[in-house]
Parts: sequence; C-alpha cells; structure tokens
Amino acid sequence: MNNFEYRDGELYCEQVPVSRISKEVGTPCYVYSYETLIRHYRAYDGAFKSVPHVIAFAMKANSNIAILRLMAKEGSGVDIVSGGELFRALKAGVPPSKIPEVLIKGGEIHIIKTRETYDDLIKGESIPAFLD
Repeated sequence: MNNFEYRDGELYCEQVPVSRISKEVGTPCYVYSYETLIRHYRAYDGAFKSVPHVIAFAMKANSNIAILRLMAKEGSGVDIVSGGELFRALKAGVPPSKIPEVLIKGGEIHIIKTRETYDDLIKGESIPAFLD
C-alpha cells in the first residue's frame, strides 16, 4: 500500500492533501506517513521474531521527536552518538535499556563507546572504570 498518492492531480499523504499541510505549517517541511513508518517497522521487527533482538533506530537518520516517540511506542530502541541525542531519545520516551550506548550504574546514565569492529576490541582499549 502506498500512503503517498496523487488524486485528481493533488498529492496526498494518507487522507490529507499535502497542499493543506504546507498551508498550515509552511514550507519547506517534511511530511511522513504514520502508516508507512509503522508498517515498515513491524515488517522489519517481524523478520527477527524468532530471535531475541532490539531494533535500534538511527537517530542520525532522523532526530524528530515525534518520529522517535512513534518508534519508541512500537518498541524500537535508538542508536545514539552523543549526550544531546541521549537527551532527545529519553525525552521521546525511549527506555534507556533500549539505547545500546547507555549503561546505567548507581542510578546514573552513562554513554559508553561501542566498538565498531573486532579489531577495535582486540586492540586492548579498556572500557571505562565505571563498568567495573
């Protein structure tokens, strides 16, 4: 199902004419389809249903609070790279347990650097002392 379509020469997102959105919020603006986002998330999540997993939406791809909130409600985690992104993720309702770069110790939230490759891991870089 395509949630963006032309009807009588006018572009619609779901049941809303995009021209109406642009009049209400101005341009330029980004227009997303709730139904498309949910459908794609659920299809991806369903592909992994037989194994334990957390889908972590890349905040770098889109840091819009409404999108993050929608993804969190569906059960998504978030992939972050900074304290600012952590703030946005928490504000959107993403549980810290679903943010791979977050470690909670003693009630405090810490960001840890994840290893990008196996070589990074075997170089002997130590994990910060708060992990002890």
